[in-house]
Amino acid sequence: MAVLVAGSWGTALANVLADNGHEVRLWTRSAEQAEAINSRHRNERFLGDAPLNPAVRATVSIREALEGAAMALVAAPTSAVRDVAAKMRPHLDAGTLVIHAAKGFEEETLKPMTAVLAEELPHVDPGTIGVLTGPSHAEEVIVRCPTTVVVAARRIEAAETAQDLLGNGYFRVYTNPDVIGAEIAGALKNVIALAAGLSDGLGFGDNAKAALITRGLAEIARIGKAMGANPLTFAGLAGVGDLVVTCTSRHSRNYRCGYAVGRGKALGDVLAEMGMVVEGVRTTRAAVRLAQLHNVDMPIARQLYSVLFEGKTPRAAVEDLMGRVQTHELEEIARTSSEKWLR
Repeated sequence: MAVLVAGSWGTALANVLADNGHEVRLWTRSAEQAEAINSRHRNERFLGDAPLNPAVRATVSIREALEGAAMALVAAPTSAVRDVAAKMRPHLDAGTLVIHAAKGFEEETLKPMTAVLAEELPHVDPGTIGVLTGPSHAEEVIVRCPTTVVVAARRIEAAETAQDLLGNGYFRVYTNPDVIGAEIAGALKNVIALAAGLSDGLGFGDNAKAALITRGLAEIARIGKAMGANPLTFAGLAGVGDLVVTCTSRHSRNYRCGYAVGRGKALGDVLAEMGMVVEGVRTTRAAVRLAQLHNVDMPIARQLYSVLFEGKTPRAAVEDLMGRVQTHELEEIARTSSEKWLR
């Protein structure tokens, strides 16, 4: 099995595969990181002192990582997926199962990661390129806390193969054919988590955060329907499950970033201090563009964009959200659902 790259999530997933008895090659650009993983069985930069299964072997050679691999699991930041896929192309067998675990859109093109991988790996059947998503923090998976995720692929047999490879006593995997729905949910929940953190940073209570989560889910479902997703996906692990955990957990980088901004810190300073990718920042820009493209109302995403990139104060954004024209909740739910999927 090949896992690319050796960040927190990639390392945790590599450990799951190793616990299942697979030989795992974990690709990293850093020779120093590879040596530390192989000699001390730790990825201290991302996962502290958590021990790794010795069957996880790190390498700086992408050719070595992919040679003979039954599955290539791409767990790179969304901004790096195209570059990683291009490096994979000369060494990847056409029959290798490709699953990504990134949560976001390519900012320049607004494409989901399965589309990016399909473009860069033209010899691989795009129907077998899948996504792993759901409520899952690497910090908990690495210590084997019970975790449940979903793998989506258009060819359901590809998702079932990944399910068999990854599933075990602490890591339960469901399958879903709704790839675009799973990718939209996984990406946009980070936007709502930024807003939830911002709300807590302002000192607002549970009422406000519950409203953000609920109305945020409505925004995700609206854009999902416009982009052809199955609305039922947003009621599952990829949707409400991942949304809740990312909006409430101390492990969530997006929540922590939003919290710091709500406390008055500048976004650039927060990102520099965190030193890790906060996917929701890029995804906020993508969400606003997607909403315009599909003529979908996403007020939370739009107000967050104004705070992050246009200098609007968080309190002014909240006042504008609360002052919007009031409407009927059930009518909105009816517009978001689709008889096509409910039959």
